[in-house]
Amino acid sequence: MDILEKDKLVERKFEELLKCSSTLTAQDEENITRAFHIAQAVFINESLPNGSPYILHNINVAITAMKEIGLGPTSAICALLHGDQISPNLSIESIRNDFGEQVAEIIEGFNKISALRTERISYQSDAFRKLYLSMVNDMRVILIKLAHRLNDIRNIELRGDKAGHFIEEINHIYSPIAHRLGLYKVRTEFDERIMRYQNPELYSSISQKIKETKSKREVFIKEFIRPAEREMMAQGIEYDIKWRTKSVPSIYNKMKRQNVEFEEVYDLFAIRIILDSKPSKEKEICWKVYSIVTNIYPPNPKRLRDWISTPKASGYESLHTTVLGENKKWVEVQIRTKRMDKVAEEGQAAHWQYKGVMNKRDTEDWLSQVRDILQNPDQIVHNFAYRSEHTKNDRIFVFTPRGDLKQLKAGSTILDFAYEVHTDVGANCKGAKVNDKLVPIRHVLKNGDKVDILTSKNQKPKFDWLAFVNTEKARTNIKKQLKEEKYREAESGKDILTRKLKRWKIRSSEDLVNFLVKYYKLETGTDLYYLIAEEKIDLADIKKRLKKFVETDTTRKKPEVREPRREVKTDVADLEEIVYIGENLKNVNYRLAKCCKPIPGDKVFGFVTTTGGLSIHRKNCPNAKSLTTRYPYRVMVIKWVVSESESFSAINLKIIGTDEIGLVSAVTSTISDDLRVNMRSINFQKKGKHSEGRVVVMIKDLDHLDQLIAKLNLVKGVGKVVRVK
Repeated sequence: MDILEKDKLVERKFEELLKCSSTLTAQDEENITRAFHIAQAVFINESLPNGSPYILHNINVAITAMKEIGLGPTSAICALLHGDQISPNLSIESIRNDFGEQVAEIIEGFNKISALRTERISYQSDAFRKLYLSMVNDMRVILIKLAHRLNDIRNIELRGDKAGHFIEEINHIYSPIAHRLGLYKVRTEFDERIMRYQNPELYSSISQKIKETKSKREVFIKEFIRPAEREMMAQGIEYDIKWRTKSVPSIYNKMKRQNVEFEEVYDLFAIRIILDSKPSKEKEICWKVYSIVTNIYPPNPKRLRDWISTPKASGYESLHTTVLGENKKWVEVQIRTKRMDKVAEEGQAAHWQYKGVMNKRDTEDWLSQVRDILQNPDQIVHNFAYRSEHTKNDRIFVFTPRGDLKQLKAGSTILDFAYEVHTDVGANCKGAKVNDKLVPIRHVLKNGDKVDILTSKNQKPKFDWLAFVNTEKARTNIKKQLKEEKYREAESGKDILTRKLKRWKIRSSEDLVNFLVKYYKLETGTDLYYLIAEEKIDLADIKKRLKKFVETDTTRKKPEVREPRREVKTDVADLEEIVYIGENLKNVNYRLAKCCKPIPGDKVFGFVTTTGGLSIHRKNCPNAKSLTTRYPYRVMVIKWVVSESESFSAINLKIIGTDEIGLVSAVTSTISDDLRVNMRSINFQKKGKHSEGRVVVMIKDLDHLDQLIAKLNLVKGVGKVVRVK
């Protein structure tokens, strides 16, 4: 083909574009022509694989967009100017100057979704469609891309791996989009060409059988429709009757679904009765014709589809019924009006264009409805509420290096993404490469980012991470890991303090630890040990404080520790200001309250009973506030005396964790094997996705209990361990 022939071919194709719509104004034609000349200059040296001028591709996309999808002149301009070629004459800025913000935004959005990686699209097609929607503000971007892919599949020779990827993209994104928008002709063509590529022999076999049976079907259909035509003419109904054989993929799907051969598929074709009616009489006339058909041929009630009363989300309206014809052959009959048929053939655009020229507000409403359909495919969209097409999505989609999609909350950071991939990846995350650029863990991600997490074994979760993560999954895991790390460090800190006390020749006791906890204004011994391990408390200062405490304590009068003997009741009035209790002290008549079950080391108080003895309660006992408020004169200061003997108390623990295999075994092993704690009973129950266990263990003192709880919190699957009554 010489240059002159190519130029004539391009001119003829461009004239076809201008004739696509009868509603183009003189200004529209001028803008489209200007866009054509700019594109022609930019792509002058570019050719298609068959040697034709590259500009033909853009013109064909523009024709498809206007003629088959129902888009207007703005989309035609965008289709002419779109392309991956880099040229100083076709920058986004120059397009904005020549054609305005709207055209520039559409082309920019088109380039953005064209750059997305879709290698693994079949595994996550729903997520990809959501990603597409969240990345663009103007739905014409998606519709032009649809026209682009339809033109591609018509003209590209499908070969090799690239062809397979191309087919996957159409199959999992653009074919479903066409279906949801009611572009059934487009959807059918996609499916036909995909099957022709994937199963050429099967496609050819079914096509050949359709051709061989065509003449028989035509004779059958003429005989079938004759009685209905006579009755409609007699009642003065204006009608047109069409029939079509169903597509090859549709027939093949029926063969698979019904598990039958081609000859046994009973609804190879559908007869369509199209009625001429006023809008106010549409439903009435459709049901009237339905009555005529079903009076002649018995219907299958299970096959009635009333999409007139409740249209499909795409706007599709029609009555479908399947009736039993001659020779016991089932026939599908579709009944609709001319308006309904136009919408069914051309999709949502026809629904708006049918009323006349689409003005600016109509176009915006239609594009808004397109977005609603794609986001909520099950909704009924007639009488929809107008939604701004600039409504922001609260989710973002980002890619892993392999091309997998992860869905995150808007505003998520690198660290959120890392924890979404895996808990260990999050814990060791030190940064990432986003679109091949190094960024810190605080970097906020955007739609379509490709993220490659960088990790380090030396990295550990930090408290300040909680300040900038945005997902609950990341926040929960960070808190849990910090808690586990704190207990590990606390164990180390306890060992450090124990060794130092031996070196300083100070005897370790619960009183020493309680003194240090109180002095440093902490809540628990675990906090103390953790700060020692982190070197946030000076050991020299601890030594100084403890020596003063020991010196003061030795001068204080302490009760005599006697050998065990028979209990002697002593009136509380005879006791000193501070009452010391312990296993070997039998000179005080006391009992441990059943309401809170205190153990050695708990912070407790004594309450004088009416019999003259003492009831020992924990300070956080449910009854403590009532007792101390109502009877303050009966409250006594209590201190434990450290016992050398092995005395144990039964303690109830509640364990909350995930419902997973091996959790109970791991808990039992930790209690019995790791700490050699005697376990009286254990019971776990499933509660939703979680499990809750009750364990009764024999504990020596509070320090012993703290160790056990710390160990249980480290068990995989355990979320929380609490002491209960």
